[in-house]
Parts: sequence; structure tokens; C-alpha cells
Amino acid sequence: MVIIKGDSEIEAMRASGHVAGIIRDAVADKVTAGITTKELADYAGELIVQHGARSAFLGYRGFPGRICVSVNNEVVHGIPGGYRIKTGDIVSLDIGVALDGFIGDTATTVMVEVTDLEVVRLVDCTKQALFEGIESACVDGRLSDISHAIESFAVKSGFNVVRNFVGHGIGRSLHEDPQVPNFGRPGRGMKLRHGMTLAIEPMVNFGCGDVEVQSDGWTVLTKDRKLSAHFEHTILIADGGVEILTL
Repeated sequence: MVIIKGDSEIEAMRASGHVAGIIRDAVADKVTAGITTKELADYAGELIVQHGARSAFLGYRGFPGRICVSVNNEVVHGIPGGYRIKTGDIVSLDIGVALDGFIGDTATTVMVEVTDLEVVRLVDCTKQALFEGIESACVDGRLSDISHAIESFAVKSGFNVVRNFVGHGIGRSLHEDPQVPNFGRPGRGMKLRHGMTLAIEPMVNFGCGDVEVQSDGWTVLTKDRKLSAHFEHTILIADGGVEILTL
């Protein structure tokens, strides 16, 4: 069941999204060669507490980290640990923050002194695919319009989207209905309505879109071990136009 948010719930979503965006940007600024993924997660944890919030990920279905940190061919759900970031890495940070009962969810991919122009193009494409999806969303539009816009842009750019993991509704729970795939034909699925809040999150791969889950039960890798990038915003569908809550 899709949960439509009222005015007070929308205000709460704005607040949690704002905090999630602040923490995403602060942690992204900390990404540098030499730092470990656990140090990034610890820093995020400190900021979350400072903002009077809690991690929406820690303990969720048993996940052991405060944030997800996925490096290079890790697509999503990377568990922070002892890996030390290196020059040339791309680092995806997924931040989920619960504040006053509502959740903001956002992700970005950071390039660490990357000089390979094709890698830069992958990351830029994934970010733009996110905005293509957001720009296609409107009241009375169809859910698959978002999906189609994301896939079309990624494929046109020479990359592939991940199909096994998708965006989702969000609110009091991290994952609500509906699912928001990053692929599909336009003009299908439910109509978008004022008060819907969605986490839109393209995952785009250099090679094929196939992935596999590692033995830790969480970390998702590209099957061909080529690079992957990930961007995400929580958005509000509104009569006055789409609002990005995690800017």
C-alpha cells in the first residue's frame, strides 16, 4: 500500500531529508586516499548523533553499519571496514537518517583523484540519470516514466542499469511501496499523486547490469567485476512540482 503523506508528515520528511543531505555532503568531503571505510562510517555516526537523529541502516534486517560504503565494483550495501581508500577509487556513500520518526535516504559517488575519463563519464552519467528520472516525475504521471528516463539516459550513454535492486517509497519506514525500478517502458504503473515520497536511486555499471551478493550477505558486486556508480535522492511528488528533499 502506498502511503500518502499529509502536510505535517511532509514537513517531517523535509527535516529528515535535509539532515541526510548535510551528512552525505560532509562525509563525501572526507573521502580521500588513505582513509578507511570504517573511519568514514564512524564520522557519519558522529554527525548523525549531533543532529539528534539515528542511522536508518544500523540493525535494519541485521545490517551492521551506520552507512553503506561501496567501492569500485561494489554496487550497494558495502559494509564499512578496514579497506583503505586509494587514488583512482570511486566510493559510493549511501546515507539513511531517521529523525522524529521519518527517514531521509540519499547516496552519492565520490571520485578519488580519478584521471580515467571513462570513469568520470560513468559517474557523471549516473548522477545525470538520477536527475533525468526526477525531472520525469509529476502528479498524474506514471511511475514507469521515472524508470524509463533513467534507463534511457544510461543506455544512450553506453552503460547498463542494475535491475536486481531498485528505488522505493519511503517515510516512517525505510522501504515502503511502491518499488521504483531503474528500467522499463514509459506510461505504465500507478499514477503519481501529491504527497508521495520516493527514493530514486540509479545504479549504473560499466559492463553488464548483472550483480551478485557476497558471502557476507550484504555487499553487492558487479558480476563482471567492472565499476559501478550509485546516486540517490528522496523526493516529494507535489502539485507544485517535484521537490528534492535531500539536497
